[in-house]
Amino acid sequence: MRKYWAALLILLFMVPSGQAQLFRNVTKVGITAASFLEIGVGARAIGMGGAFVGTASDASALYWNVAGIARLNQPEVLLVHTKWLADMKFDFAGFVLPLGSFGTLGGSITALSMDDMMVRTVERPQGTGEFFSAGDLAIAISYARNLTDRFAIGFTGKYVQQNIWKETAHGFALDVGTYFVTGFHGMRIGAMLYNFGTDMRLRGKDLLVYHDVDPNKLGNNDRIFASLETDAWPMPLMFQIGVAGELVQNSTHRITAAIDAMHPSDNTESLNLGAEYAFREMFFLRFGYRNLFLKDSEEGFTFGAGFTQRFLGNVRVRLDYAYADFGRLLNTQRISLGIAF
Repeated sequence: MRKYWAALLILLFMVPSGQAQLFRNVTKVGITAASFLEIGVGARAIGMGGAFVGTASDASALYWNVAGIARLNQPEVLLVHTKWLADMKFDFAGFVLPLGSFGTLGGSITALSMDDMMVRTVERPQGTGEFFSAGDLAIAISYARNLTDRFAIGFTGKYVQQNIWKETAHGFALDVGTYFVTGFHGMRIGAMLYNFGTDMRLRGKDLLVYHDVDPNKLGNNDRIFASLETDAWPMPLMFQIGVAGELVQNSTHRITAAIDAMHPSDNTESLNLGAEYAFREMFFLRFGYRNLFLKDSEEGFTFGAGFTQRFLGNVRVRLDYAYADFGRLLNTQRISLGIAF
């Protein structure tokens, strides 16, 4: 228990409280790079409104609370596809590999992509004949370990890349998570610090321009190569803490309730609420609400369903679906496939 609270205090001190005080009266939206890192992973977690830090009991723990993968006792693969807003596509692939007393390893790839778009200019509004695209990518390696039979800690190192046409930005980030099972009816407490990392700056050959050092001087060379300097932006740092537990649990029915509190560096504080009903651990219904109390949020009600089936005795296949309301931005729908073997 003392180890848990020590780790939690470390995470709390890492939260940018000074920055939060500086931007106390504004939402801070739009001040970070790599915002795709804030898109939740897994239909099960999203169906529960993103209140998953205190549950984190499948491979989506790689995103929600990396310490949770230490509780898994089988290798597991998770594949996620989402038709994201504005006709973009969001995809995630992750795996978890338990190593017994050596801990648990994990890895994941996250990608946000779009179709090619035509390059248009003022002079050629119908198109120049060229096309451009934009996309984001994160490659992560995770490690978690049970320090006691109730407490686990985990870490994720990430390489992050963003590109638009011929410009690219690179960065590195660290996630740190803790997971604690209390002695009170199995209630769980999780805490996670996301995206503690480097600033990101776009660079590329389209930032190369011609510059005339002295345009008022006749005969001066007006085609000297110069480079435009873009601003560097931090990653979306966030601290999230959650509590989860079973309201009902027997051989036929299970009802899990969860609540998460979030403190992001690029928005105001909010809560996620969620619940999951399981029938014989085969069929599932989920409900939730995202970003409660968040200023100017378009997100809200979520729901989802899923089922799981065993094959060949030890292979478990899980298919989940989630719907998330986005208000004026309509909605997003996620499909997840998990395989444990």
